[in-house]
Amino acid sequence: MSHSQINSSPNVETYRIQGLSCTNCAAKFENNVRKLPGVENAQVNFGASKVYVEGNTTIQDLEKAGSFENLKITNDRERKSEKTISFWKQKDNIRLYIAAFIIVISLIASYSLNEQSIIPTIGFGAAILIGGYSLFMKGLKNLIQFQFDMNTLMTIAVIGAALIGEWLEGAAVVILFAISEALERFSMDKARQSIQSLMDIAPNEALIRRDNIEQTIDVNDIQINDIMIVKPGQKIAMDGIVIKGSSSVNQSAITGESIPVARMTDDEVFAGTFNEDGLLEIRVTKKVEDTTISKIIHLVEEAQAERAPSQAFVDKFAKYYTPVIMLIALMVAIVPSAITGDWSTWIYQGLAILVVGCPCALVISTPVAIVTAIGNAAKNGVLIKGGVYLEETGSLQSIAFDKTGTLTEGVPHVTDIVSYQGEEGSNLSLIAAIENGSQHPLAAAIIRKANEDNITFKNVEMENFKSITGKGVQATIDNKDYYVGSPDFFKELQTSIDPTIVQQIEDMQLEGKTVIILGTHQDILSLYAIADKVRAASKHVVTKLNKLGMSTVMLTGDNQNTASAIGKQVGVTNVKSNLLPEDKLKYIKELTNNDQKTAMVGDGINDSPALAASTVGIAMGGAGTDTALETADIVLMSDDLNKLPYTMNLSRKTLRIIKENIIFSLGIKLAALLLVIPGWLTLWLAIFADIGATLIVTLNSLRLLRVKDDV
Repeated sequence: MSHSQINSSPNVETYRIQGLSCTNCAAKFENNVRKLPGVENAQVNFGASKVYVEGNTTIQDLEKAGSFENLKITNDRERKSEKTISFWKQKDNIRLYIAAFIIVISLIASYSLNEQSIIPTIGFGAAILIGGYSLFMKGLKNLIQFQFDMNTLMTIAVIGAALIGEWLEGAAVVILFAISEALERFSMDKARQSIQSLMDIAPNEALIRRDNIEQTIDVNDIQINDIMIVKPGQKIAMDGIVIKGSSSVNQSAITGESIPVARMTDDEVFAGTFNEDGLLEIRVTKKVEDTTISKIIHLVEEAQAERAPSQAFVDKFAKYYTPVIMLIALMVAIVPSAITGDWSTWIYQGLAILVVGCPCALVISTPVAIVTAIGNAAKNGVLIKGGVYLEETGSLQSIAFDKTGTLTEGVPHVTDIVSYQGEEGSNLSLIAAIENGSQHPLAAAIIRKANEDNITFKNVEMENFKSITGKGVQATIDNKDYYVGSPDFFKELQTSIDPTIVQQIEDMQLEGKTVIILGTHQDILSLYAIADKVRAASKHVVTKLNKLGMSTVMLTGDNQNTASAIGKQVGVTNVKSNLLPEDKLKYIKELTNNDQKTAMVGDGINDSPALAASTVGIAMGGAGTDTALETADIVLMSDDLNKLPYTMNLSRKTLRIIKENIIFSLGIKLAALLLVIPGWLTLWLAIFADIGATLIVTLNSLRLLRVKDDV
């Protein structure tokens, strides 16, 4: 059963895990939970540090299942009471401090006392037991059960070092391995902070008015249609609609946009956003678990649980790699020893191979990078729904854009007015009065223009209004018949049109504009050119993507002239016009069938089929759009195309960092193993190679926290 299946099952309880540090531990804990009585199935989400349990169990039983790692479990719904233990105060780290102190004292003693003194050896032995307590508990259990992982490798290496009298090096292995494990815990905690910060965004309580009584209540007890009162300087606790008041609301928590937006009556607001300067009364529209921020958190956590292709490769590789390393170590310890009789030297070399073969850096190379990148994206208003989409985006070859509402604003505007007779204002008043009674889609653009120019038209008395289907409308004003319609309509209405006017109409149409005419039986009074405005960011974004080597395509149902004009304006490399929704789907399928990795960018509603068929479906304006959140693989929460180059940049950097991590962690192992041939590999070198690789891989992955939305 997949993660999404178990999570959507009705009989599933979600618990938070504290102390989960490695993927191996996660797999072991998941296996232990599945064996608990009453548990039908279980799934651990390592990235989000959660476990989904189907069936009946208790927190005590779950903690027993995680006792090998001292895991602490809390119910997800009660996370407010969860106390986070500081990284520096964690038990394993305290043991590490004590063991390191004992080693330092023992080293001083070994130089101060004579060589026969047993005191330094006792000190090193104590450091091994204290610093390696967790390691031995896991490693010895694994040995008994014939399970071979990094804990097993290290346990054998340390016991072997003690048996051949290398107490100092055994203690060093324990300490440095403990530091490596601490680094892994620290990096995962750092990577998870993005989710934690999302969770802390929305308040836990809100001021609610019920039956004319105002009271502060827990968000879990707030019902749909409750009236929420939000004062200036407070965060909004629930999604809702403003019913009274107006204010500036900072929505950066949801959309990643730092500039506040104006919110007034009938506008939608989201939980976790910040009310800046006005008192708002809001009618709650969603329960706490259904708010936009809750959905984002849920989807981000699901995304971090999904294994990326590179992680699947690493996990599979590590499964076979560890037993192979153990076999090589055994062969190095036995074969040369049997030939030369020098058992001590070659057993030491075999132990060093066990240490250098520890796959810490390799195992952590991918999950830290994926979790960090997805968390960073969520903080910047981009929802990436899995490591697979993060990786696919990094290797995209082409991006197809839906035109309306994506490259353009999706709202037609009057761009040009040419008056031949009468004043522009009085003509605009006439056409707005006539179009006010029309149902034509372009009528709204005329009305909007009249309102913008403060033209009064609603008091114009009009008679005999008549719609002429597919052509235009007519009406009588002040005993004079006026007509509004297309150029073709006026060609029928008037026997001939002035060639100069015909030329102006054709020029406007070549620019991709729709022309509406106001006139009478005899005269043309005004021309009105209407077009869907190109978004301010479109040209900049498309240019940026073209420079990144992407092929950019605009898909539209518009005619060839309009499509070509807008395509030229925004700078796309290809334009496909006169497309029905099924044609868009067909075109995307053609591209993907030709092994061309293609993203589709749309609004997530009427573009759903094409979004689903593309390699990566990217929806814009996901805040408040459930369809976009569900349909797309990547959701740009704000209605801003500028998030696209940032997403591409983050994905490409993540791919590069994962490749660097894998190559480096395997390369350093290979280099260290080659030192066995001349017999130069020591336990010191082996552990420094291991901890060095882990440190570099961790820091390299955490560089993704610094990728900014400043494109």
